[in-house]
This record gives sequence, structure tokens and C-alpha cells, in this order.
Amino acid sequence: MTEFWDLKQNKARKTPSGPPLCTSLSHNIRAFVRITVFGYRTRSSRSPTSISISGQKVPMAASEENSALFPIFILTMIALPLVPYTILKLCRAASKKTKSIHCECSVCSQSGKYRKSIFKQISTFSTCSNLTLVLLWVIMGILVYYIKHISREIQVFEPFNILGLEPGASDSEIKKAYRRLSIQYHPDKNPDPEANKYFVEYISKAYQALTDPISRENFEKYGHPDGRQGFQMGIALPQFLLNIDGASGGILLLWIVGICILLPLVIAVVYLSRSSKYTGNYVMHQTLSAYYYFMKPSLAPSKVMDVFIKAAEYMEIPVRRTDGEPLQKLFMLVRSELNLDLKNIKQEQAKFWKQHPALVKTELLIQAHLTRETTALSPDLLRDFKRVLELAPRLLEELMKMSVIPRTARGHGWLRPAIGVVELSQCIIQAVPLSTRKAAGGSPEGIAPFLQLPHFNEAIIKKLARKKLRTFQELRDMTLQDRADLLSQAAGFSAAEVQDVELVLEMMPSITIEVTCETEGEEGIQEGDIVTVHAWVTLNRVNGLIGALPHAPYYPFHKEENFWFLLADPNLNNVWFSQKVNFMDEAAAITAVSKAIGETMEGSGASVKETSTAIREAVEKVRGGSRLVMGKFQAPEEGNFNLSCYFLCDSWIGCDKKTSLKVKVLKRTRAGTRGGHVAEEGPVLEDGVEEEEEIEEEDDDYDSEYSEDEEDKLDKNKKGKAANGTVRGKGGESSSEGSSSDEE
Repeated sequence: MTEFWDLKQNKARKTPSGPPLCTSLSHNIRAFVRITVFGYRTRSSRSPTSISISGQKVPMAASEENSALFPIFILTMIALPLVPYTILKLCRAASKKTKSIHCECSVCSQSGKYRKSIFKQISTFSTCSNLTLVLLWVIMGILVYYIKHISREIQVFEPFNILGLEPGASDSEIKKAYRRLSIQYHPDKNPDPEANKYFVEYISKAYQALTDPISRENFEKYGHPDGRQGFQMGIALPQFLLNIDGASGGILLLWIVGICILLPLVIAVVYLSRSSKYTGNYVMHQTLSAYYYFMKPSLAPSKVMDVFIKAAEYMEIPVRRTDGEPLQKLFMLVRSELNLDLKNIKQEQAKFWKQHPALVKTELLIQAHLTRETTALSPDLLRDFKRVLELAPRLLEELMKMSVIPRTARGHGWLRPAIGVVELSQCIIQAVPLSTRKAAGGSPEGIAPFLQLPHFNEAIIKKLARKKLRTFQELRDMTLQDRADLLSQAAGFSAAEVQDVELVLEMMPSITIEVTCETEGEEGIQEGDIVTVHAWVTLNRVNGLIGALPHAPYYPFHKEENFWFLLADPNLNNVWFSQKVNFMDEAAAITAVSKAIGETMEGSGASVKETSTAIREAVEKVRGGSRLVMGKFQAPEEGNFNLSCYFLCDSWIGCDKKTSLKVKVLKRTRAGTRGGHVAEEGPVLEDGVEEEEEIEEEDDDYDSEYSEDEEDKLDKNKKGKAANGTVRGKGGESSSEGSSSDEE
């Protein structure tokens, strides 16, 4: 028995044999194979618009057949982009779950940033992209259900199946099947109107098609009672659109124009309008232009804030009339951090408020975050405050790129503003005032590293200073028991607070660097050579983790650790080479290191076995917490260069690493007669014996970045010409003096 659906009575009917009269999903899909991209379909030989019975043609509903294909056409058009996009979204979501390693101290737990409540999950999921994705899947489900239960608008004319026979049945079998079905469905035997309709439209036509010799021969030979069928086309559009007399051509034209011309044009206009405004990192081009213009080689770290707030994204944040009074109160709370001249405080305040209102508002909100004075913010200001902090990481990254982008004649960037950008990023992530980075109490980094620890404040730091604890590194180097005794006795911490401090210290990274500079395939470095920087950077944590989110309870968003490798000449304020490094994505690091090592070994002429061994060792290093930094730069003129390798973290304070690297560049000789070697190549750590005095001098330069404005001006007057990399005399003299002392 075969079941079909009665649309009028909304119930199922059963026939003793023959195909299902309802249009199944698989049947419609087979029919849709004949539909092209523009909604056309070819008329199948097994789906006749009419059949010939004794020389007379019986027409069928061709327009209804075309209309029934429209849902399948829409379903396919939705499924083609939706399925791969959904798979991509799921893969991204799965990769993000592996990056959820964060600090578990009580301060981070109380911040609620990592709390996975049902409301937060719903708010995280209910983005415009996700809701659109769910809506499209719901529409697809409705279309699938509709296609599966659609009425019989498309019927494949199969006379053998209608009569319940196998193809090639004899005339006697056909007559027996017809008589058997006539007893059940003939109007004289069955008064049901549906049975009468089924008998007339299907059983009788199938019997006549198979008993007529010509029709049967055509059906068995060509699959159609009328014989070989020509090529016909239809439009997979709803029937009501095609019922207008003489309008089919116009509708077809509108369909082609809309799909082929208007839709791509609209997509192109939207894409071009967005791409003309934003970069690949979703930063406005106007912001990059402002950063490039205001970035200066002698820009002190304390002045980086003035450039940072000039982003076009911040200028678009609305300034309301109701913000005036709250901003005035906020100004009084953070006034000490605004670098105002206390001697002319009234003039300085008037000058500050004369700036663009968006600049004033942005700087006050950032200073409120740095000083942790956010409780007095109104709801409107709190929303703007979160928006400012949300944009900060990507804007700081672009500002960093603007500082290290080649500016000088030699293609070097600027070191001093680059360090300032990273230190501003550290302060924003840890919510530490910039003024606390000034050297004080024997600590070159000030008290800023202590303030990033939970439960620490200036009073606690003063108590620890009385116990001869001066630097943050001394606190990290202490044993667990000594540190616990110091914090409990001198600072008065409870056992839980001491545990929070230990959890944060275990999360803080320790960096080691191994750097070499060489010309591939040659001995020594000569003028104009393409020098390859090869550095292995290893990250270690006490808790054994490699990639983790930093301790940042006051920053309301998730922030990954990012590091910047800088090969620079601190004497000339030049950055020779820079690269961003991330320890979160191990798979990407393995792919990159395999490709880099493979290309290097292949260029050196190594065998396949040696190359595979080198790649295997490099992959093991990456899995152990190391990252390979490789790059190239052009060798300068002849001389000895005392370079420094900086590895700066944009999230932690006090975790930066600096090593020294001496490179000797030889004079260019004739081709094929190269001679000489690198004088001293390789990293010399800050605690080295041979270069201790030189490294201390470099550390003094690095630590004095946050000095008073008068010292900045004095330093600018002394090194103004050398800072922008245009004067080579002093650099050459210092290099020659260094080389002569080395030779002695």
C-alpha cells in the first residue's frame, strides 16, 4: 500500500500500489538537479507537460510544476553560503575554547570577567552575526519541512509504477492490474471523489499509455509516451508571479537584473565603503594618518597618551551636555596625572578644557581607568568608558606599528616612542598610573610592577621598602616561604591574600632570548649585505603554562598576551628590525617554524634528512614554549654596532627582557674576496661579566624614559640630531671607539 496526502481533507490516503502521490523530498531534489543558477530548468523526458493517447495530447500543469521548484531553488541558494560559514564559525568557537586559560585569583573572580553565567552566555551569543545565522537555519528547516510535505505539483509520469508493475510487463499483466485497480477505484465501485479523480487522472492514463502500441514503444524507448522530447525551459518562481498575462518576460528580466547586477553592485558598494574607511585590523584610515603625522622620534613615553587619544574612533564617541558635570568631578580626581604645570595651574586647566571635547573626554576616561576612579561614572559615561577600553588594544597595536615603521634614510624605525607605546599598553591593561613608572626607591621601574599584584597599594609597598625590598625582581626571586613570611608579617596579608599573590606570580612570564645575526652562506657581514636575524625566544611560567590570559581584573575585556621583538640601536634611537610574537596559537607557530626552517635548510643545500631533523627539533622547541623570530635587514656602513634586543610584553609590567648584541660590519670588498668575521656576535645578558658596565649604561637610558619633563627637554637638546637617525658622526665615533677598545 502506498500513502498519499489528501490536501482537501487534510488526511492520508492509501493506494494499493504505485508511487506515492505526495512529492517527497528526495523526489524534489532529483527534480531540482535540472534547475540552473538563474532558476531555469530543462523539461525532463520523464516529466511530460502532455501525454499522447490515441493521437490526442492531454496537457499538464507546467506552470504549477515550475512553481513547485521555487522552494528548492531558495533552499539551495541559502545552503550554499550558509553551510561552509557555519562550519567556519564552529571551528573558530572550538579554537577559542582552548584559549580560556586565565588567572584564578580572588580579585579576577570577583571582577566577573570570566564568570560564565547564563545571562552572560546569552549576551555573548546574541550578536547580530549569530542571530542572523540562527534565523537562516530556521528558514532552511521550514523550507525542508515544506518541500517534504508539499502537494503534488511535480509528478513523474511512471505508468508501470502507477499500475504496480515492473517495467516490461506483458499486455495480460497490464490488463489484470487495470481490472484489479478498477475494482477498488472505479466510480461505480468507490463513490469517493478522490478515488474517482485518482482513477481518471492516473490509472486510466497509465493504462491507455501502455496499451497504445505507439505510446508504449515511445515510453520504453525514450521514457516518454510522446517520444523524443525537445529542450524546454521554465522559471522556478512562484506561480502568482507568472499568472500576469504577458509579464513573464518582464519578470525574468527583473530577476536577472536583480540577481546578476543589482545584488553584486550593492554588495560591492557596501564592501568598498567599509574598506575605504577601515583597515584589515578594523582601525580607521583616518586614525593611521593621525598617528603617522603626530608620531615623533623624540616622543617621550609620558607624551604618547597625547597621540593615542587622537584616534578617529574616539572622536566619534558622542559628547553629551549631561557629561559636563561628571567630567568636571572626574577632572579633579585625576588632575595630578594630566602633566599640568602646577605653577600656572589655572592657565593649564583652561588650556586643557579648550581642547576638542572628544579628546578631553577620552583622556579623562583613560586616566580614570589608570587611577581606578571609575565608581563616580554615570551610566552614559560608563558605556563610553567601556567603548574606549575595548578599542584600546587594537589602536595601541597600530600606534606601535607607526613607531617602528621605516622612517629614516636607512629604513629604521624609532625606539623611544615604541617603548612608550608598549608601556602605555601595560598601564592600561593593569590599570596602573603612568606616574608610578618613574624610578623611585632604588627601583628603576618605580612601584608600577607592585601595583599590578592583588591587594597591593602604595602603603603596602612602603612597608615592604622598610624591609629592604626595593625591586620587583627581588620579590619574584624570593622563595615561597620567605615571600609568605614577608607578606604576612610586613604587609599584614592573610593566607588567602598571600595565595592570590602567589597565583599571579606563577602566571607572570619569564623570558630568555638567543639571538644571532649573520649573512646566509657567507662568513662575516659586509656593507649592504642582507643580514638574517635568527632569535629563539623561550617563555617560562612557574605554573608550567605557555599561553595564558594575563591577570587584568580591572580591564573589562579578554586580552591575550602579545610581545614585541625589537632589534635596535639605543644610542641612535633606531629600530632595525621588529616583529610581533604570540604564544597562544601553537599550531600556527609550528606551521611557521616548519616553513622557515625548511626554506633556510633548502637554501643552504642541506639534505632531506638534515632538513627533516632540523624541522623536528624546531617543532619540539615550539611545543616546549619557544618561538622563532626570523627577519632580514640591510647591513649599514662599516663599523662596530652595539645593538640591543628588546622583548616587550604589552600586558605585564616588569616582564620585559633586554639583551645586548655586538655586530661588526666589514667594508665591502671585491666580489669573491670577502674576508673578516663578526667581532662578537650573540646575546650578552644583562648579568654578564664582560659587558656589565656597558649594559648598565643602556639600562639607565631605558629606565629613564619616564623622567621629569625638564630632563626630557635636556636630553632632547643633547641628542636631538642623533635621535632621528640623521646624524651619523656621533654614532660612527662611538662605534669606532668601541671597536678600538675591543681590539685593545
